[in-house]
Amino acid sequence: MRRMACFVYEGILLFGVVFIAGYLFDTLTQSRHALMYRHARQAWLFFVLGAYFVWFWTHGGQTLAQKTWKIRVVDRQGQAISTLRAIARYILCWPLALSGLGLVWSWFDRDKQFLQDRLAGTQLITHEATHRSLV
Repeated sequence: MRRMACFVYEGILLFGVVFIAGYLFDTLTQSRHALMYRHARQAWLFFVLGAYFVWFWTHGGQTLAQKTWKIRVVDRQGQAISTLRAIARYILCWPLALSGLGLVWSWFDRDKQFLQDRLAGTQLITHEATHRSLV
């Protein structure tokens, strides 16, 4: 439930990120409608979202939503993740999360981790004041 609540909250926050990035793109390209420069816009938003996640995951291990729900992304040793590992996790999240495979995997994983975390060498942990456990 904690991860799902974090997922929903992250979506709300990302609405603002995508809105600002889209506005910036439309202003700089002077596009008149959504289909104009569609592929360039998609690539731009992919880059912006990637920068958002990679920056937060490598600077504290948490996005704003993850901080609210006390979830942190760390490597398998419990340390901060590298930029390369954060990029790998971000890229793996797209096909695995959108297909639902990452979520289904977590139901059967012994530590309840997503497939993208297993493949990227990362894990989600809770960071309560009194203990540290896998989410």
